[in-house]
Amino acid sequence: MTASPVQATGLVKHYGSIPAVAGIDFTVQDGECFGFLGPNGAGKSTTIKMISCLSPVSEGTLRVAGLDVARESRRIKGLLGVVPQDDSLDPDLPVRQNLEVYARYYGLSGREARPRIDECLALFHLEEKAKAKIDDLSGGMKRRLVIARALVHEPRVLVLDEPTTGLDPQARHLVWQKLRLLKSRGVTMILTTHYMDEAAHLCDRLVIMHRGTILTEGNPHALIEEHAGGEVLELRMRPGERAAVLGELSAVPGVAIEEVEDLVYVFGAGPAAREAAARIADPMRAFLRPGNLEDVFLRLTGRGLLD
Repeated sequence: MTASPVQATGLVKHYGSIPAVAGIDFTVQDGECFGFLGPNGAGKSTTIKMISCLSPVSEGTLRVAGLDVARESRRIKGLLGVVPQDDSLDPDLPVRQNLEVYARYYGLSGREARPRIDECLALFHLEEKAKAKIDDLSGGMKRRLVIARALVHEPRVLVLDEPTTGLDPQARHLVWQKLRLLKSRGVTMILTTHYMDEAAHLCDRLVIMHRGTILTEGNPHALIEEHAGGEVLELRMRPGERAAVLGELSAVPGVAIEEVEDLVYVFGAGPAAREAAARIADPMRAFLRPGNLEDVFLRLTGRGLLD
């Protein structure tokens, strides 16, 4: 039986007396995209660093392809393709040579690397930029090149740490398209992101972390249904005006109401929410929309700033 790509049990990471990761369990399955979501300081990047063998485990066990990160970090690094938050490309080398140098780090000969580099450049629409300088690339091209570089040695697991931060919508959607293609080809991916729509588009399963712990785990759509419901009613009405509406909706079994200054969110009201929105008939005052992953994230981690 093949070992899971990544498996953690009781995983802990301390920085001095501060627990950045406080005893989490998770398993990444072959061929899936597994996401880590959470506010700043939740422990996502620390977990990624431990998986990537860039930071030692304080307690618990963490295995990559059955290998213990505490004992076999060199072998594990050869199984991972890591896309860091920063581009980390060599500006003194043209596009293709950046990939050639990276391939040599993994012991690939020129003969082995050449077709893989050709394939990666073609996959990310960078063939015509093979001789270009890094500084002449757009931000989207640089991110695509960093992902292409991580694939040159055909890793078992692709680790993506906020891969589309700073990109415009067109570039971000192109990266998503390529990542979905990789997933369809059976590439296992681990993703951290601050974009809720990115996680919903790409992840088969995800965890939401907060203060070093895992609050929930599951398929994005199942989590939305569980924590936000199929529809969310947003009320932008003066307190006196909305009191009667909230009194009516609060009587619905299982409803949850969150008041955030001048905006009220109503979860799980079902037909009553639809009836209220239709009666008010003004989307600027009563807006009924599908529930989303951001609702789940904010309901579980809170709406206040943490740093």
